[in-house]
Amino acid sequence: MSTETPSDMPLDLGLSGDTMPPRRRRFRKIWLLVLLIPVFMFSGAVIGLYFQPPALQGFYALTGLQPGGGSDTPIALPPDIELPPKMAETMLPTDVVGLARILPRGDISIVAAPFGAGDARVADILVSVGERVEKGTPLAWLDNRTALDSAVLMAEANLAIRQAGLMQTRAGVAASRDEAQAALDQAMANAAEATSNLARTEELFQRRVATEATLDAVRTAAAGAALAVTRAEATLKRFSGVALDDQPDVVVAARNVDAAEAELARAKLDLARAAVVAPISGTILDIHATPGQRPPAQGIMEMGDTGQMMAEVEVWQDRIGAVEPGQPVEMVTAALGQTLRGQVDSIGLTVGRQGMISDDAAENKDARVIRVLVALDQPSSELAARFTNLEVIARIDTTASARAAR
Repeated sequence: MSTETPSDMPLDLGLSGDTMPPRRRRFRKIWLLVLLIPVFMFSGAVIGLYFQPPALQGFYALTGLQPGGGSDTPIALPPDIELPPKMAETMLPTDVVGLARILPRGDISIVAAPFGAGDARVADILVSVGERVEKGTPLAWLDNRTALDSAVLMAEANLAIRQAGLMQTRAGVAASRDEAQAALDQAMANAAEATSNLARTEELFQRRVATEATLDAVRTAAAGAALAVTRAEATLKRFSGVALDDQPDVVVAARNVDAAEAELARAKLDLARAAVVAPISGTILDIHATPGQRPPAQGIMEMGDTGQMMAEVEVWQDRIGAVEPGQPVEMVTAALGQTLRGQVDSIGLTVGRQGMISDDAAENKDARVIRVLVALDQPSSELAARFTNLEVIARIDTTASARAAR
């Protein structure tokens, strides 16, 4: 038997340990590397987007890119507002984020010219921006004040005349009643005297001392005295049984006074058309008019109750189901340099169009949103009182209610 090794044989039968050609092994390694590179890149991208290390945050700040900017429901954040690292690090997938604006409690109140002012112009501005006023305080005067003041003075003079006439009528009626009573007393006295005189004359006539002509004259005088009593009683009856203020002449005079008072009240109401008064108690936020100018269409000035500041957050309609009253809210803006905090106060009942627009046109879209009102806590309210209509980014922690339930 031959003892030659396979390597000594003239033919290579492929019986060595490494049976795969080197070229095919290299081909398989290349494809394995091609498949592993996208896997590592995708895993790194996911981890980077979730944790966002400082280097990645710096990249976003440098390029202006936003995570989720290409999705169907992006979180539209203005590119010039940078989230503080603490908010970015604590951002959870369950948080609801939206643009918001700072406003006073009850929103901004527009102070317009009073109804019926017509072509009146602004004469005087009585307040300044930042001044706090109470409800009903005059804020400005219009130039129709002089004419309306004159009408009030005339109405006051007419009322004084009517009141004097009422006093005169009352005095006259009282005097007439006293005169009628005196006339009746005198007529009754005369009638009594005439009756006595008639009795004496009839006795003298019976004794043949008085003549028949004298008796007839005495009888006529007695009858006249009786008629005078009847007439005095009728005159006094006009004033008897009725109070002084219920006398017809007094009633007419009192109604004239009422008419004069109504005329004065109308003149004062007309004078109110010359005054621009505060509709609420609050702070003057802005003044749009100057003396000599007609009241502009946007109102003479704006005011609001800045003692309690609110935030109006626009929440996407597909995320509103996670929002509940009482959930904590964190708000940030570059203008303040610190975070505002509050709680969800109420949730709107209507779905509307997006009203707050980002500075980046690529991030704006015709979105359907629901407005959520957030009540700021006292420190945040005091800080934001000077920044009405300031745009902020609000983050609602929707897990707060779930943690409270556990």
